[in-house]
Amino acid sequence: MKYAGFQTFTTEQKNGILTVTFDFGTVNVQGQEMLADLNSLAMRLERDRETKVVVFQSANPEVWVCHYDTELLKDMSTEAVSREDAQLLDLQVVCERISKVPQATIAKLEGFARGGAHELALALDMRFAARGKFKFMQMEVGMGILPCGGGASRMARQVGLGRALEIVLSARDFDADEAEAYGTINKALEPDEIGPYVDALAQRISKFPAESINACKQMVYESIDKPIDEALKAEAYWLYQATSKTAAVKRFQIADDQGLEHDMENQRNWEDLVMKVQDIN
Repeated sequence: MKYAGFQTFTTEQKNGILTVTFDFGTVNVQGQEMLADLNSLAMRLERDRETKVVVFQSANPEVWVCHYDTELLKDMSTEAVSREDAQLLDLQVVCERISKVPQATIAKLEGFARGGAHELALALDMRFAARGKFKFMQMEVGMGILPCGGGASRMARQVGLGRALEIVLSARDFDADEAEAYGTINKALEPDEIGPYVDALAQRISKFPAESINACKQMVYESIDKPIDEALKAEAYWLYQATSKTAAVKRFQIADDQGLEHDMENQRNWEDLVMKVQDIN
């Protein structure tokens, strides 16, 4: 799959990992150009089974992605509409499409990510942030609106009701350590640690079967807001989507034939063993 021709970011593809580097103007503003690029990227990723992981980073040392373009917001309607007439916004549509791509997606946050940028980060599967560099804010309440790129919806699922409301209603900056404590990111890291950490994680995930990565991801997203009986049925459904397309049964058969699970050394070293079975296809 060719990843080229984008206006707001560059791409580099290597060993199943696609690195997307935002580099647009002075602050990586999140306007129609970026949304168009992200939508095109998602379309290509949806058809790609060679790429396993996508890492989103920035060429700007201070900004990951800027908030949504105010140029687009000044023309919003001032008329209330009925619930039936409300239409999804471009940012909502693009973030949702990015969230559903079959690859594992990682935000490498080494600068500001406020407003719509933070909503984009929340739409990715995992987020890691650099101490002393990363800050996030949902400032919309102070502007008279609300987070409308999935921020309010994903925030509550990510951190719980009370913390989501504090983040949304305070319209203040949160740093990396606060973000980790609140649960909006996976982990806060020192600036010199974040690169190696994200690289190692991306490399590890990229060794696993593409269809298994997708099945795990879709199952988690599908089950999060379902009653437990429906969630368990979703697990069973996605299990068989994986086994129908991967070497899972062959790997289990070899493990059983060789008695791997009964070996105490294997039990002590499953973290390494799970990588070794990737050679069984």
